[in-house]
Amino acid sequence: MINSNRLSGKVAIVTGSSKGLGAEIAKQFAREGASVIVNYSSSKAGAEAVVSHIENFGGKAKAIQANMGNPEDVSALFAQAYDAFGSLDILVNNAGVYDFLPIEQLSLESFRKHFELNVYGYLLAIKTSLKYFKKEGGSIINMSSTVTIFGPVNASTYTATKGAIDGLTRALSNELAQRKIRVNAIKPGVVETEGVVEGGFLDSDFGKETTAATPLGRLGLASDISPAVVYLASEESAWMTGETIILSGGHR
Repeated sequence: MINSNRLSGKVAIVTGSSKGLGAEIAKQFAREGASVIVNYSSSKAGAEAVVSHIENFGGKAKAIQANMGNPEDVSALFAQAYDAFGSLDILVNNAGVYDFLPIEQLSLESFRKHFELNVYGYLLAIKTSLKYFKKEGGSIINMSSTVTIFGPVNASTYTATKGAIDGLTRALSNELAQRKIRVNAIKPGVVETEGVVEGGFLDSDFGKETTAATPLGRLGLASDISPAVVYLASEESAWMTGETIILSGGHR
């Protein structure tokens, strides 16, 4: 396990980090020396478990509740994070929702829910974060998805939100460069998180087809993704902005 203190002294907020990929990113950040805000919407127990895990190996973390689509919640999140650890160095936009449904079954409510959290939530977090980033700048990492590459069936709304994040990343990388804030994205393929397992994806026909179509012969693990997020958060990527890293085992 990599642990080189590449993020020593840094302060990071990871949205949607009470479980799955977000939790692994938060843990890896702490292993690398960052003080981490573990954000959750409803899974308080999960967030507290992540914090306990981090504190058990000597790291620093704090769980803070916030619905990332709610402006008041987001403002409170960043204010509480500042009170806990000081000015911000790293923001990971990871919180999101996904419903895979045929387009005939999609409701306006579902469409709005996806865009409210997956797009507006990212924009709101970034806008609010600008008041808290250190004057030296920092790093914003947006979680996108390879769904924008291979366009899975029954995922039109989710795919549309991730396409929006790709455009958002590119545009804001130019806009925020003058503030010395880098903006990059990660496009994971299918990762074996709690949601994927509990949703029965692994045993589904689509799950088996996805695995078979992946050149490296397996689905991803959260631990396959978190090192790349650390890289984008660290000074090792100091001359990198507006870019997207694809991590999919070769699946396109």
